[in-house]
Amino acid sequence: MLLAGNSIGKEFVVTSFGESHGKYVGVVIDGCPAGVPFSEKDVQPELDRRIPPQPQIVSGRIEKDKVEILSGVFNGFTTGAPIAMIVANKEADSSDYDAIKDLPRPGHADYPARVKYGGFNDYRGGGRFSGRVTVALIMAGAVAKKLLSASNVDALAYTKAVGNVKLDKTLSHAEIRKRRYTTSVRCPDLACAEAMEEAIVKAKKEGDSLGGVIECIGLGVPAGVGEPLFDALDADLAKILLLVPAVKGVEFGAGFASAELKGSEDNDAYQMKSGKVVALTNNAGGVLGGLSSGMPIVVRVAIKPTSSIAKEQRTVNLSKMEDAEIKVGGRHDPCVVPKAVPVVEAAVAITLADHMIRAGVIPKVLKERK
Repeated sequence: MLLAGNSIGKEFVVTSFGESHGKYVGVVIDGCPAGVPFSEKDVQPELDRRIPPQPQIVSGRIEKDKVEILSGVFNGFTTGAPIAMIVANKEADSSDYDAIKDLPRPGHADYPARVKYGGFNDYRGGGRFSGRVTVALIMAGAVAKKLLSASNVDALAYTKAVGNVKLDKTLSHAEIRKRRYTTSVRCPDLACAEAMEEAIVKAKKEGDSLGGVIECIGLGVPAGVGEPLFDALDADLAKILLLVPAVKGVEFGAGFASAELKGSEDNDAYQMKSGKVVALTNNAGGVLGGLSSGMPIVVRVAIKPTSSIAKEQRTVNLSKMEDAEIKVGGRHDPCVVPKAVPVVEAAVAITLADHMIRAGVIPKVLKERK
């Protein structure tokens, strides 16, 4: 099967479809419990968060992304049947891509995709490999968030770094929740956000791009959620996060910094607090042995710089099989980090919902209708 790999999850199964310049991008969610209050009004605000309000830091392609629910919802509640949702691609401009279809863009999946699919893949705008398809994750994430909220579980993502501009101060969860979407770069600290914006604008003027780091915190996840060994909670979180275009690294808690610590420094000691077991630190990032520890789940992803840049780069001409040069035109984000924040948040919510259904924390019917 050529295009296997478009679904993820065991109980809460998410299947995405569509390409960057195709007619629609959509998602089908199978296994969502019945009885979840749900409508387009739950999805639209999530989709709207993809587009930062500052036009200087995003591409010229601004899609309205009006969601349409096709199935699985009746009288304002999920029915237990598959939920299908779509958004239309109305602002795609494919005019720049015919001229470079034989010139694989450095940093993109153009060349390996052409090899795998024999040249039949949709190359416009990156096709199936475009960040545009993350719209499907956001729609599925909206459903997952509704499920999680019923169990008092939340996922909070925000921008931790853009290029070499880093948010070093520690903010409370309440501050992150309140401020993260008030800045165009999705950083909850205003001063740091302004510096990030300036860095993005500078890179754009230079015909270049920037990457960054996004942190997501899962709050309220009870201890013991996960299915070791091969369906470990952190492994499944890493898997879904690595399928987000531009993500090149994932770490939990202290992450790679733990390699420099001693065991006495890295271990999270326990104590009793109000009759509950709590850890004094959270270097493990809320996951031990593939199971949630009851502490906040802290995961960070590294986002690479946008591959489509205005600078001239070396490539090859696949039709002539000779060296060539390419200067990518069209509309491209100088930094995808701000757009990726709600995507990372949705991805974490999807995996948490799947595992909490598997653990029996979330029931198959949320509330019996009377």
